[in-house]
Amino acid sequence: MKILVVEDESDLLKSMLSYLKDADITVIGAENLFNAEDKLLSHQFEVVILDITLPDGNGLELIKRIRDTQDNCGILIVSAKNSLTDKIIGLDFGADDYITKPFHLTEIHARVRAICRRNSLSTDDILIFNELEVNLKTVQFFIHKKEVELTKKEFQLIWFFITNKNRVITKEGIVQHLWGDGLEYADNFDFIYTHIKNLRKKIVDANGNDYLKTVYGLGYKFTDQ
Repeated sequence: MKILVVEDESDLLKSMLSYLKDADITVIGAENLFNAEDKLLSHQFEVVILDITLPDGNGLELIKRIRDTQDNCGILIVSAKNSLTDKIIGLDFGADDYITKPFHLTEIHARVRAICRRNSLSTDDILIFNELEVNLKTVQFFIHKKEVELTKKEFQLIWFFITNKNRVITKEGIVQHLWGDGLEYADNFDFIYTHIKNLRKKIVDANGNDYLKTVYGLGYKFTDQ
């Protein structure tokens, strides 16, 4: 496993690098956006641990570069900020998880392992459910052989639902799969409803069937039964 840690606090960066190296992880550090971009051009990483506040810009600007240059790379955002808005922006930009300072190094390691598990769960490149087709390799979604544009979270949702078809999935399970343990506002599922509502609309607008059933008091079931 190779990890890039982008952190401008020198002592914290050294501590993270040392701890992860002791865990038998190949880890590279960068203290600003410029150095991080240079490392992304010359290495392939499985996870990038990314501080939002950097001396030469906002760490969120780096997420698109990561998605463009890294194959199936997980992103764990680290920030001293603890507002709901910052978390939502980071996750909607494409991050997989979010942790706020101060934190224990053991928790960083656990979050990294969780991201890697989620990114390697599937061994099939293509999932098909009736008229729906999910191509994991190209990150494309098709209905009746026509591509439908999805956001990253919508794509992860449809993949999660199809791989768990005919099972009841709790809202907590959806949060855990899509965002890990980093969301501290799991008692408010409005953001889950929004993602599901948007996904449903895109499927129906493309003449697909709405297979997502609400199981009141529990969660959802993706089924044609």
